[in-house]
Amino acid sequence: MTTIEQLQFAKKASNQLRVVETKQKNQFLKTLADLLLVNEEEILSENQKDLLLAEGLTKAMEKRLTLTSEILKGMAKGLKEIAGYEDPIGIIEEKKKRPNGMKVAKMHVPIGVIVFVYESRPNVIIDAAGLCVKSGNALIVRGGKEANNSNTVLLKFIQQALETSGMDKNCVQQLEDRSYEALAEVVKQDKYVDLVVPRGRAKLINSIKDNARVPVIAHERGLCHMYIDSEADKKMAIELVINAKTSNPSTCNTIEKVLIHKDMADKILPDLLKELFAKNVEVRGDAMVCRYNENCILATEEDWDEEYLDLIIAIKIVGSFTEALQHIEIHSSHLTDSIITKNKDKANEFLRSVNSASVLHNASNRLVDGGEFGLGAELGISTSSIHMRGPMGIKDLTVTKYVVMGSGQIRK
Repeated sequence: MTTIEQLQFAKKASNQLRVVETKQKNQFLKTLADLLLVNEEEILSENQKDLLLAEGLTKAMEKRLTLTSEILKGMAKGLKEIAGYEDPIGIIEEKKKRPNGMKVAKMHVPIGVIVFVYESRPNVIIDAAGLCVKSGNALIVRGGKEANNSNTVLLKFIQQALETSGMDKNCVQQLEDRSYEALAEVVKQDKYVDLVVPRGRAKLINSIKDNARVPVIAHERGLCHMYIDSEADKKMAIELVINAKTSNPSTCNTIEKVLIHKDMADKILPDLLKELFAKNVEVRGDAMVCRYNENCILATEEDWDEEYLDLIIAIKIVGSFTEALQHIEIHSSHLTDSIITKNKDKANEFLRSVNSASVLHNASNRLVDGGEFGLGAELGISTSSIHMRGPMGIKDLTVTKYVVMGSGQIRK
């Protein structure tokens, strides 16, 4: 099919999907979950082809690309969790009765056709399909070339589950023309496309923003901070840094920078550095941090703006709470930032002041995730300053329209 034909099929499918009953959508989710488990061998075989063909992958990139039996089980579990969540379509909110007797309310409805652009991680096509179908949206995906075999086999089972459940297989499609020119054309097609959600490199996201004539909700890079305040609990702070950096360094919600109040430096740095080096983390510190351990590498100015997605971290000592806030404002990608402190007033000021999609107090940044937030999964973590911000779950993939119930009222 041509790209325009794919978009036309998606628009037609979205109109049908808009009125599909919850039971039918949940059947799709459960069927797809079963297909992933039954066809594990085929899926992992196609994924292995991608791994063998890929060249020059870092360890972090390889981890993002790899599917395993356990990951497939997690994907299936996530689909069944989505099936268990309330269907947002048709939900009525903000009901009010006007003096003339008419009733006004807001109803949640699907967005329409969503184009989802992502790189590396093939499992996200399953999350995206599950969330979009449950929320009544048609989906067109464009994954990275490094995961082409994995994405294609997963799409096969998505479309099989759609047809088995009595729905149009074009509810979920993969863009057949993989050229950048085709993608640049797709994001201009406001007649067919209602929203574009890009996840990946800054170059990719900026290119889409530059070309788009339809709304774009970006999942920007994850340059995330953890600030250890002068009133932090030392044991908690060390545990949170280690978890937020090493539990999965290839994800966008991994911390890349740690800021430590000068009054905590002597108390925490010797033990923190020891723990980080034990986990094979490369530490790049400012001049004061490097005095605490000869294995530290002196950080450059570029380090404060670099997303490593690897076992590398940059640590800076700050003179005050205000300096920490200023550093985060300048360097954060506004995805997720956290504070470790016993002082509730400082914590509340941090939560109000830091302009990020998710902010945390005494918790690991790695918790910023659709599944951890009880959303079942996420299409992405929106860093856009609009109503969809943070992990995007089912309800975030809807919009509202006003519905009015009258009994003959007219405008006077």
